[in-house]
Amino acid sequence: MSPAKRTRQMRAAARSTPEEDPEFQIAPMIDILLVLLSFFMSISSSEVLQVNKDVVLPVAKDAKEKDSSSKSKGQTTINILWSTIGSTGTIELDEKKYGEPSGLTPILASRVQVTPSMRVLIRADRNVRYEYLRAVMVACGNAGVGNVTFSVVDKESGK
Repeated sequence: MSPAKRTRQMRAAARSTPEEDPEFQIAPMIDILLVLLSFFMSISSSEVLQVNKDVVLPVAKDAKEKDSSSKSKGQTTINILWSTIGSTGTIELDEKKYGEPSGLTPILASRVQVTPSMRVLIRADRNVRYEYLRAVMVACGNAGVGNVTFSVVDKESGK
């Protein structure tokens, strides 16, 4: 057999061997899933951190569900805690505590400059006195906030 014919037969034999099925690589898939998991956890934790579990929301029989079409972009959550022992209030904004509502005005004003249609969600304890809550709303108004919403629960559904 000539060397040229032999090389042709070797090439043909090499081409005709069946290819093996590609193996499924699980390690890269796990890496991608862990990256996605950490991404979604970091996004969702910012909303969870704004809610204080110590605030007992007031009951409103005409409470409406949160409008899902409105985005939380430009929303600031203010938690107001009330101590019945000393009749004192504590305001919590971005995990920082404020004793006086007037301390909120510069922070809210800077956020209004960035997002003029910003919304403030007030989560006030059911025992908060009206005068204290009014002072918080005045601070919001002085900062230029035009959209203030209160968080309440519905007695029947417990939401």
